Amino acid sequence: MAIPLYDVSVSSFLQVLGAVSGFLDKGASHCRETGTDPNDIVEMRLYPDMLPFRFQIISVAHHSKGAIDGVQSGVFAPPTGMADQDYAALQAIVADARSALEKLTRETVDAMQGKEVVFKFGERSIPFTAEGFLMSFSLPNLHFHATTAYDMLRMRGVPLSKRDYLGRMQIKS
Repeated sequence: MAIPLYDVSVSSFLQVLGAVSGFLDKGASHCRETGTDPNDIVEMRLYPDMLPFRFQIISVAHHSKGAIDGVQSGVFAPPTGMADQDYAALQAIVADARSALEKLTRETVDAMQGKEVVFKFGERSIPFTAEGFLMSFSLPNLHFHATTAYDMLRMRGVPLSKRDYLGRMQIKS
């Protein structure tokens, strides 16, 4: 049985974005309860050579809504121009990505199957089909950055559980 492109991309993106939104909210609540400035988290890193929390959250939006935009335009590139975001702005970036994805129709996304998309990184260009790009590049990146952000909040003492990471699952009704 073939699985529609919408189901393997947008449905998954929305689940992860919902979870990230939830654990960002828990992070903000934890900061209020402990008297911590949430903006102290924004530039934290797990290791000196890793990109900061801010980049992890921006990348979650970029590898979901931005991935669909890339498939639509035929070109996907790394995110740019979002260096100075505070914690609240990061929450808004996730909310905006969710809102935009919720407006997409199943028909629009499914019609992208087979479309060519190129990942451009500097002088490099890597060709994909829409489904190859979404399944083998954006979805793994989305999970990598969501997991890293989750781990950073846990490292700061935010009381999160696996359930917070999973978000709203697509259970049988």
